[in-house]
Amino acid sequence: MVENGNKSVPCFFNDLWFSERRILAYFQPVEAARVIVMLTTTNRAIRTESTFTDSQETRFTCDRDICHSKILIVDDEPLNIEVVSRYLKEGGFTSIVSTDHAGQALPMVGVHKPDLILLDIQMPVITGLEILAAIRSDPRTAHTPVVILTGSSDPETKLIALRTGATDLLAKPVHGIELLARLSNVLKLKTYQDRLCRYSEELEEAVRRRTAELEASRLDVIHCLARAAEFRDDDTGQHIVRVGKYARLIGEELGITKDQLDILEPAAQLHDVGKIGISDSVLLKPGKLTAEEFEIMQKHCGFGKKITEPIKEHEVSIIRSHTEIGARIMETSSSPILEMARRIALTHHEWWNGNGYPLGLAGEDIPVEGRITAVADVFDALSSKRPYKPAFPLRKCLTIMEEARGTQFDPHILDAFLARREDVIRIQIEAADTE
Repeated sequence: MVENGNKSVPCFFNDLWFSERRILAYFQPVEAARVIVMLTTTNRAIRTESTFTDSQETRFTCDRDICHSKILIVDDEPLNIEVVSRYLKEGGFTSIVSTDHAGQALPMVGVHKPDLILLDIQMPVITGLEILAAIRSDPRTAHTPVVILTGSSDPETKLIALRTGATDLLAKPVHGIELLARLSNVLKLKTYQDRLCRYSEELEEAVRRRTAELEASRLDVIHCLARAAEFRDDDTGQHIVRVGKYARLIGEELGITKDQLDILEPAAQLHDVGKIGISDSVLLKPGKLTAEEFEIMQKHCGFGKKITEPIKEHEVSIIRSHTEIGARIMETSSSPILEMARRIALTHHEWWNGNGYPLGLAGEDIPVEGRITAVADVFDALSSKRPYKPAFPLRKCLTIMEEARGTQFDPHILDAFLARREDVIRIQIEAADTE
């Protein structure tokens, strides 16, 4: 800068910037004459001492991948903005916005979303350091490169700017080649970081999509397994669908989280998977079971537990030796759904008073998912046609269940089911058996 009384005048490095008209607009006539003489002398000295020739300056152009980057210039001196803007345009930058009002800086950042900000420090109303602090405190702009333009030689000011989050510092008067070189480096780094960020987002989306696909496939397999068991004594397999939905209803009423409900519903559908191990003569018998037959039927709880258990280590090694595909399938020994399904299969015939089977558990010793599925399963068994009984009307079903309050069923869970009567009827209609 060239000092002229109380004003600082920008030094221009080529005749494109040295204009009597601009100086006359900036100073009073008497002062302007002196400034023109001073600048003429200074410019000549700068041209002589500069290590960069005019031809070198004009050859400096930005790379294609950054030349369209949007740059915001904030400086309270319009002449400084003109100087920097011309350098940027000569360097190949095509998207430049600016303001000489510091108070407009932050709104312009929000509107234009610049890729880089050139920011003066000493400005009225709000300083460059305050603007920088606001930019860094906003998550939307926290990583936007900010290059500080300063005529101050005070090391403390520069240190404060860097600590506040300045990406780089440029001293005034700005040299065109240095400006372009520094901004090029900063924007190349930002471009690379943006690509990494986009790649990371794309990778996360791909992982989410793949996870959703795997989850859907896993649920399909679980549903098929449940249907395979249910088709043994239910021509449509809709029983498992309804039991899962009833269990979810109860869970919602009890305040269970969505994540747990998403596990509970498919897990409840596997409650009778152990029926696969029961012979047709017992499972499909139209009349009352004998004591021996009922003992056989009770074994379906244990069968269900075994079916949903993780594969033993020695079994895994056998499958792995068969094919690589088998090895990959067996790498995961269990899942939250199968873990819950295991507890449900084993305990959904336990009674609140301890008179159930196979373990004789009572009260809250019975896992809550087992108690929930017990209510859902019994209601659907009562309200559906079975080989040994017709479908009962809703009123009769609810009366029978009320009579089992505190004996077969947990009263709190039964109340949660009864509180969703309208939803229960909706599920009965939507998932009705079809011939």
